[in-house]
Amino acid sequence: MPGAEGAAVPRPGYGRLLRTPGVWTFLLPGFAARQPFAMLTIGIVLLVQHTTGSYGSAGAVAAVTGVSMALFAPQGGKLADRFGQRAVLVPGVLLHTVSVAALIGLALAGAPLWALFVAAVPTGASVPQVGPMVRARWAAVLGGTSPTSPGSRANRSGGASALLPTAAAFESVTDEFTFVIGPVLATALCTGVHPAAGLIAEAVLTLAGGLLFAAQRHTQPQPNGRGAGASAGARTSALSVPGVRVLIVVFLGIGSVFGGMQVSLTAFAAEIGDPGANGVLYGIFAAGNMLAGIVCGAVAWKVGPRRRLMVGYAGLTLAASTLWAVDSVPLLAGLGLLVGLCIAPALITGYTLVESLVPASARTEAFTWLTGAVALGQAAAVTLAGQLADAHGASAGFVVPLLGTALALATLVMLRSRLAPTVPGLVAMRVMSHRAPVTVD
Repeated sequence: MPGAEGAAVPRPGYGRLLRTPGVWTFLLPGFAARQPFAMLTIGIVLLVQHTTGSYGSAGAVAAVTGVSMALFAPQGGKLADRFGQRAVLVPGVLLHTVSVAALIGLALAGAPLWALFVAAVPTGASVPQVGPMVRARWAAVLGGTSPTSPGSRANRSGGASALLPTAAAFESVTDEFTFVIGPVLATALCTGVHPAAGLIAEAVLTLAGGLLFAAQRHTQPQPNGRGAGASAGARTSALSVPGVRVLIVVFLGIGSVFGGMQVSLTAFAAEIGDPGANGVLYGIFAAGNMLAGIVCGAVAWKVGPRRRLMVGYAGLTLAASTLWAVDSVPLLAGLGLLVGLCIAPALITGYTLVESLVPASARTEAFTWLTGAVALGQAAAVTLAGQLADAHGASAGFVVPLLGTALALATLVMLRSRLAPTVPGLVAMRVMSHRAPVTVD
């Protein structure tokens, strides 16, 4: 007769994940609220290029927005951990709507470039970080850290924490799906309706989706900063955790892949005289990312997340190291697919590690640091890859993903010990969930 340690528990999977009580109350509005995130950059580029006639100016305004978001998003995440997601999200979406309206008005009025830069700062700074907030809600619901969430008591005793990697995979696939739909929708509106229509839709969706998401109070993580009795430990900044700083470097490298691929694939398609190939090649790259994310979420891992991250990131660096040498569409499509397949495991494992590195009171901030790192790495890579492609061709632009991932991998290897679990009670929680043994490596 099997003992307690041999008790059968359903395998982690998407079906079991989506049957978790209460999750649909934040998943549906969260999906609607995160769509505008993928529409903002392309909407700015198309509007500013129309009003200025310069792709350089359009790209510069979009870059200011991206950098502003990367710098301010973690502060919003920290405030959400301290005061609650609703308290940050409601004024944030209102400010974002006003900022986007100001940017549209200035662009259509032919305002000077510096004025567009000024408007781009609050536009980026106020982008609602719905993705990190959804991830924080998953951690709260599955880890039992949200007393008001439906089923939280059952989660604490029923091993729902085993579903955290599956939730991370689900979010990665959702993010990638968002970046497939958002740019297409924004482009269709800007080219088929009005150059400002993409940004108008972005602002409307942000306002409506953000307010709907904020209204779902039962599943939000419990704020840690209310009242004078909040402990100093409850207010710990996620950035003070050494492992989070390592993951930020790792995610900067992932951002360099996204930015380098976007620019270099565009330049490659122009060089071969087939601009339409760009969409096909990037679609294959994105499909690889989505496919790997789906598979990662369906696997019951027996290898620890730190070791998975090391192996996965080494594979990503190896795949990216050969992009510069490819000069044919079929080969680049195949290699792009491989790079996409390697990105999702690294992203998912990085987000999964947050659960063991960061106290629940600082997880939204931690997730926003990682999301911001991807955006910052992407903005830097777009700029550098564009300059290299202009000066030396598309092959030179493909060097950027290699450099970004190689530097990040070196950092990961040297500082891997900082990714060991530090949250008290994590090992005990996993034992209680009757999972297969999981190593910290």
